[in-house]
Amino acid sequence: MSTHPTAQELIEAVIGFIETRAAPQLKDRDAFLARVAVNALATVKRELALAEHAETQAATRLRDLLGEDGDGATLNRRLCERIRSGDQPADAALFEHLRLATADQVRIDQPGYSGLKALEERI
Repeated sequence: MSTHPTAQELIEAVIGFIETRAAPQLKDRDAFLARVAVNALATVKRELALAEHAETQAATRLRDLLGEDGDGATLNRRLCERIRSGDQPADAALFEHLRLATADQVRIDQPGYSGLKALEERI
Protein backbone atom coordinates (compact mmCIF):
# COMPACT_ATOMS: atom_id res chain seq x y z
CA MET A 1 0.00 0.00 0.00
CA SER A 2 1.31 3.41 -0.97
CA THR A 3 1.43 6.01 1.77
CA HIS A 4 2.96 8.86 -0.21
CA PRO A 5 0.83 11.56 -1.81
CA THR A 6 -0.49 10.80 -5.29
CA ALA A 7 0.18 13.06 -8.24
CA GLN A 8 -3.40 14.32 -7.93
CA GLU A 9 -2.89 15.14 -4.26
CA LEU A 10 0.41 16.92 -4.90
CA ILE A 11 -1.13 19.03 -7.66
CA GLU A 12 -4.09 19.91 -5.44
CA ALA A 13 -1.71 20.95 -2.64
CA VAL A 14 0.25 23.24 -4.96
CA ILE A 15 -2.96 24.75 -6.33
CA GLY A 16 -4.17 25.35 -2.79
CA PHE A 17 -0.88 26.98 -1.80
CA ILE A 18 -0.87 29.29 -4.79
CA GLU A 19 -4.51 30.28 -4.37
CA THR A 20 -4.52 30.79 -0.61
CA ARG A 21 -0.98 31.82 0.31
CA ALA A 22 0.93 33.11 -2.70
CA ALA A 23 -1.59 34.72 -5.05
CA PRO A 24 -3.25 37.03 -2.48
CA GLN A 25 0.15 38.71 -1.94
CA LEU A 26 0.83 39.25 -5.63
CA LYS A 27 -0.07 42.19 -7.80
CA ASP A 28 -0.57 42.87 -11.48
CA ARG A 29 1.41 40.59 -13.79
CA ASP A 30 2.55 38.25 -11.02
CA ALA A 31 -1.06 37.76 -9.87
CA PHE A 32 -2.03 37.00 -13.47
CA LEU A 33 0.84 34.51 -13.81
CA ALA A 34 -0.24 32.81 -10.58
CA ARG A 35 -3.73 32.32 -12.09
CA VAL A 36 -2.11 30.93 -15.24
CA ALA A 37 -0.09 28.51 -13.11
CA VAL A 38 -3.22 27.36 -11.26
CA ASN A 39 -5.03 26.82 -14.56
CA ALA A 40 -2.07 24.86 -15.95
CA LEU A 41 -1.95 22.65 -12.88
CA ALA A 42 -5.70 22.07 -13.04
CA THR A 43 -5.31 21.00 -16.68
CA VAL A 44 -2.55 18.55 -15.73
CA LYS A 45 -4.76 17.19 -12.95
CA ARG A 46 -7.63 16.61 -15.40
CA GLU A 47 -5.27 15.03 -17.90
CA LEU A 48 -4.00 12.60 -15.27
CA ALA A 49 -7.58 11.70 -14.41
CA LEU A 50 -9.10 11.51 -17.91
CA ALA A 51 -6.49 11.08 -20.65
CA GLU A 52 -5.75 7.36 -20.34
CA HIS A 53 -9.41 6.39 -20.67
CA ALA A 54 -9.94 8.83 -23.54
CA GLU A 55 -6.89 7.49 -25.39
CA THR A 56 -8.00 3.88 -24.92
CA GLN A 57 -11.47 4.68 -26.24
CA ALA A 58 -10.04 6.61 -29.20
CA ALA A 59 -7.70 3.74 -30.11
CA THR A 60 -10.60 1.28 -30.04
CA ARG A 61 -12.68 3.54 -32.30
CA LEU A 62 -9.74 4.03 -34.65
CA ARG A 63 -9.16 0.26 -34.95
CA ASP A 64 -12.81 -0.19 -35.87
CA LEU A 65 -12.83 2.80 -38.22
CA LEU A 66 -9.64 1.93 -40.07
CA GLY A 67 -9.86 -1.84 -39.87
CA GLU A 68 -6.24 -1.85 -38.72
CA ASP A 69 -4.40 -2.72 -35.54
CA GLY A 70 -1.90 -0.54 -33.73
CA ASP A 71 -1.47 1.96 -30.94
CA GLY A 72 -3.56 5.10 -30.76
CA ALA A 73 -0.89 7.52 -31.97
CA THR A 74 -0.05 5.39 -35.00
CA LEU A 75 -3.71 4.89 -35.86
CA ASN A 76 -4.40 8.61 -35.49
CA ARG A 77 -1.55 9.43 -37.89
CA ARG A 78 -2.95 6.82 -40.30
CA LEU A 79 -6.39 8.42 -40.11
CA CYS A 80 -4.89 11.84 -40.85
CA GLU A 81 -3.05 10.41 -43.85
CA ARG A 82 -6.22 8.81 -45.15
CA ILE A 83 -8.21 12.02 -44.72
CA ARG A 84 -5.52 14.06 -46.51
CA SER A 85 -5.33 11.59 -49.39
CA GLY A 86 -9.11 11.37 -49.71
CA ASP A 87 -9.09 7.64 -48.92
CA GLN A 88 -11.16 8.04 -45.74
CA PRO A 89 -14.89 8.28 -46.35
CA ALA A 90 -16.56 11.21 -44.61
CA ASP A 91 -19.18 8.97 -43.04
CA ALA A 92 -21.07 8.81 -39.75
CA ALA A 93 -18.37 6.66 -38.12
CA LEU A 94 -15.67 9.23 -38.86
CA PHE A 95 -17.76 12.12 -37.58
CA GLU A 96 -18.69 10.18 -34.44
CA HIS A 97 -15.03 9.46 -33.71
CA LEU A 98 -14.10 13.11 -34.26
CA ARG A 99 -16.99 14.31 -32.07
CA LEU A 100 -16.04 11.95 -29.22
CA ALA A 101 -12.31 12.73 -29.49
CA THR A 102 -13.04 16.45 -29.45
CA ALA A 103 -15.31 16.15 -26.42
CA ASP A 104 -12.66 14.17 -24.54
CA GLN A 105 -10.00 16.78 -25.29
CA VAL A 106 -12.26 19.70 -24.34
CA ARG A 107 -13.10 17.98 -21.03
CA ILE A 108 -9.38 18.07 -20.26
CA ASP A 109 -8.42 21.45 -21.73
CA GLN A 110 -11.51 23.62 -21.20
CA PRO A 111 -14.19 21.88 -19.08
CA GLY A 112 -15.99 25.20 -18.63
CA TYR A 113 -16.38 25.71 -22.38
CA SER A 114 -20.02 26.59 -23.01
CA GLY A 115 -20.28 24.33 -26.06
CA LEU A 116 -19.15 21.24 -24.15
CA LYS A 117 -22.56 20.63 -22.60
CA ALA A 118 -24.24 20.82 -26.03
CA LEU A 119 -21.60 18.48 -27.45
CA GLU A 120 -22.08 16.00 -24.61
CA GLU A 121 -25.85 16.02 -25.15
CA ARG A 122 -25.24 14.80 -28.70
CA ILE A 123 -23.04 11.93 -27.52
